[in-house]
Amino acid sequence: MVQFVHPSREDITLAGVLAALADPMRLRIVKSLLGQNNDCMSCTEAMPCPGMAKSTLSNHFRILREAGLIQTTKKGVEHRNVVREADINARFPRLLKTILGYPE
Repeated sequence: MVQFVHPSREDITLAGVLAALADPMRLRIVKSLLGQNNDCMSCTEAMPCPGMAKSTLSNHFRILREAGLIQTTKKGVEHRNVVREADINARFPRLLKTILGYPE
C-alpha cells in the first residue's frame, strides 16, 4: 500500500514552498486544485497539459506533497489531492494568494 509523506504544519518551510511553486507546471497544478473550491481532484484531473508523461506528473505531485502544499489520499485506484491552504496560510499568511494572484 502506498504511504504518502506529508510534513506537519510546523515542518513546512518557506524555502520548500517557494521552490515547489517555482516550476510553472507545479504552479498550474496548484491553481487548478484551488480553482475547484477545495474539492479533491485526481492527479489526471489536475494535469496541467494533456501530453504529460505519468512519471513526470507523479514527480510534480510528490514535490508539492513533500513541500507541504498538497494533501494526497488514495480512494480506490485514484490519488485524490487538495491544497493545504489552511496550513500554508497559518505558516505564511497571504503567501498563496499573493503568488497565485500574478499572471503566469
